[in-house]
Amino acid sequence: MSKRMVSPANCVAAMLLAGLAACSPSGDQSAPPSSSAGSVTTSTAPAAPAPGIALPSFVNLVKRQGPAVVNISTLRAGHGALREGDPFYQFFKRFGGVPEFGEAPQVGLGSGFIISQDGYVLTNAHVVADTDEVMVKLTDKREFQAKVVGFDRYTDVALIKIDAKNLPVVTLGDPNKLEAGEWVAAIGAPFGFENSVTVGVVSAKGRLLPSGSYVPFIQTDVAVNPGNSGGPLFSTRGEVVGINSQIYSETGGYMGISFAIPIDIALDVSKQLRETGKVTRGRIGVQSQELTQDLAVAMGLKEAHGVLVAAVQRGGPADRAGIIPGDIILRFNGKAIEDPAEMARQVSSIRPGTTVDAEVWRKGKSINVKVHVDELKG
Repeated sequence: MSKRMVSPANCVAAMLLAGLAACSPSGDQSAPPSSSAGSVTTSTAPAAPAPGIALPSFVNLVKRQGPAVVNISTLRAGHGALREGDPFYQFFKRFGGVPEFGEAPQVGLGSGFIISQDGYVLTNAHVVADTDEVMVKLTDKREFQAKVVGFDRYTDVALIKIDAKNLPVVTLGDPNKLEAGEWVAAIGAPFGFENSVTVGVVSAKGRLLPSGSYVPFIQTDVAVNPGNSGGPLFSTRGEVVGINSQIYSETGGYMGISFAIPIDIALDVSKQLRETGKVTRGRIGVQSQELTQDLAVAMGLKEAHGVLVAAVQRGGPADRAGIIPGDIILRFNGKAIEDPAEMARQVSSIRPGTTVDAEVWRKGKSINVKVHVDELKG
């Protein structure tokens, strides 16, 4: 049963009006209330919203872009026998041999999004790597078995393909236009709840994680949970700016911090996967370290820009170019270098066999060298 709530302000106004009518000198109960300054007004103007604050609506975004987001399920076949580390392995080995037990297959869940009408889908490498079967389900309930074109563990990007035509595709954006504090939305299948929408803001850009990857992650407070992996991160302009990849968690679930791979990096990886099935990266054979303000001043620089060369591989590209330990690399391939992570990203993005310019600071002056980039193996 619903209850009607009466505003306290309206009760007071009604009592005051009744009192004024009862005290009328003429005693005429039908006389209209006075319109003098002492009369009571029962209507109130709506409160104006705070200036500069506007909460976005993602309804149109979901309607336009949602059909291009897919749910991914994977299957990893079980092993046919106990492995040596299993606690029962030695027992069965001692008494008659190890039996051929069949381990249960493992089922995984993830998300992805369609980037071409002929069925190419982007997702995370950890969603589809080392799987025996990948199934893709669209919002119209159609399901397809997907082919894994390729994946790159370094960036956690994978490209898969389904046999379909005239599919809806997402609109791709520029993550460089994102700013901290900007609203973003994720669509995916957390814990298998298909096509779930969560929203939040960009917490930071260029975030580096202690995982060995130099991907400059987009950090957000969008709720991302297992099953969201590989799904798109949308800007308020309705454009994909990232792929939801990782969360920071002590429980396995969302704790307010999630990370997305910038879409420009993912597209570069997907292009190589589509063309060759693998990703090639450049290397120049240097070990760099962060340049502190004290080191910069000691070496004659006004600001701590660039990276300090700590070691050079003998016979490597940097060695052949004349770079030596103690040099400071200021620019590489025409781009300013701020830290070792930026240096690693710039070098790895260069196609092997390419010769690029580098600006080096040595003994109080700038030197330009040419570096012939080799391929990073392994």
